Amino acid sequence: MTTLPGDYTAALPRKRMASAVLLRDREDRILLVEPTYKDYWEFPGGLVEDDEPPYRAAVREVAEELGLSVAPGRLLVVDWVPPQDGLADGVMFVFDGGLLDPVRAAEIRLPADELRSWAWSTPEEAEQRLSSLLARRATAALLALTQGATLYLEDGNRVT
Repeated sequence: MTTLPGDYTAALPRKRMASAVLLRDREDRILLVEPTYKDYWEFPGGLVEDDEPPYRAAVREVAEELGLSVAPGRLLVVDWVPPQDGLADGVMFVFDGGLLDPVRAAEIRLPADELRSWAWSTPEEAEQRLSSLLARRATAALLALTQGATLYLEDGNRVT
């Protein structure tokens, strides 16, 4: 994006954005990935690049991380995350990835330099594997799925 002289938008705040996809199996377990560079697991997904829509980022990240082509469904969660650990505040999106059948799951190919492994996780297993923030987000995403709603969160907590 080119900044024009006198363009006031150049001085506006910037936020981090990330998109993820909630993939499930027929037993209602969710698919989580184990990064090589973190102490906790995550949803498949990642940072939204400059000039990239969040939905397209979700599609790109699943292709990069799992080697799968997906067309996510509706938006389940929008989560504003406060600044932490030297990072700016951010807005995180979780899209419904639907059910992933065993044949497609067998096609998963992880980038070895980025992800150690992946696993189907029950809600209880997810709570153990995810950070507390991501565990709250996972719980909210599953609730949004069953309610047919999109939920707004702040730091993983539902805002009503």
